[in-house]
Amino acid sequence: MGSLMAAVASFLAARSCAGRWLVRIEDVDRPREVAGAADRILFDLERFGFEWDGPVWYQSVRQLHYRDALDRLIAAEHAYPCACSRREVQMAALSGVDGYRYDGRCRSGLPEGGKTRAWRLRVPDECVVYQDGVQGWQSQNLPQDVGDFVLLRADGCWAYQLAVVVDDAEQGVNQVVRGADLLDSTPRQICLQRLLGYAQPKYFHIPVIANSRGEKLSKQTCAPALVEGSEVRQLWTALHLLWQSPPRGLREASLPEIWQWALSHWSVNGMPQKRSISVAVDQSLEYTFLKLSK
Repeated sequence: MGSLMAAVASFLAARSCAGRWLVRIEDVDRPREVAGAADRILFDLERFGFEWDGPVWYQSVRQLHYRDALDRLIAAEHAYPCACSRREVQMAALSGVDGYRYDGRCRSGLPEGGKTRAWRLRVPDECVVYQDGVQGWQSQNLPQDVGDFVLLRADGCWAYQLAVVVDDAEQGVNQVVRGADLLDSTPRQICLQRLLGYAQPKYFHIPVIANSRGEKLSKQTCAPALVEGSEVRQLWTALHLLWQSPPRGLREASLPEIWQWALSHWSVNGMPQKRSISVAVDQSLEYTFLKLSK
């Protein structure tokens, strides 16, 4: 349901301002790639009535573009090699928004005998401030809250932060609508956009749904899967969880009817400035609001 909510919100945001809605498969994390997952995502989007503009982009075939961006950062001395293992990073880590941040031990050069394992961004000493379309003004001190983050991992996989920045720029993305679980990543992406000379999109981070313990509903927390054959009711639920107040009668409507209503009534103004909303889910997949989280 959380994935459906993000898709619905981004689709309606684009269509409501006569924009293009783009689909991108972010499959650069090879160790976590599940066979057939991309095809399943596209199948689910189609059965819910989504229509996207242009071809689907796959990050796995765009690695030369990420290499070019990294080379530009290296040439400008914005990126540096790191010889630290994951264990070394965790043992010496300082606290940060992701739980820990890199202590910068390779910032001034590799230790004697050290070999390059990863590439990191030399984070500027600045505070990134921007206005989110849902969450309001956001501020993050990159050196204190994040530290020098990875651009190319030791296993050869490109970091999410770099890949999405390059792809957003090359696809001409000017509006990003996604879950608030990515709110802390946005300042890193804005920093990269500035260093690479890219335009900064507008950001809208919708509250994610969580269980009674405040954990994001996902496969890891045993969230119920979307059910084939109940697309209209699940679409109605997504609109309900997005604070759109759809009439209950729409639960029995057709897909074109519910999409028409959603498009004519779309607004983010009623969404709370909260990162998550706790819900309860019963056996019939009815979602009940419990509370607003921080």
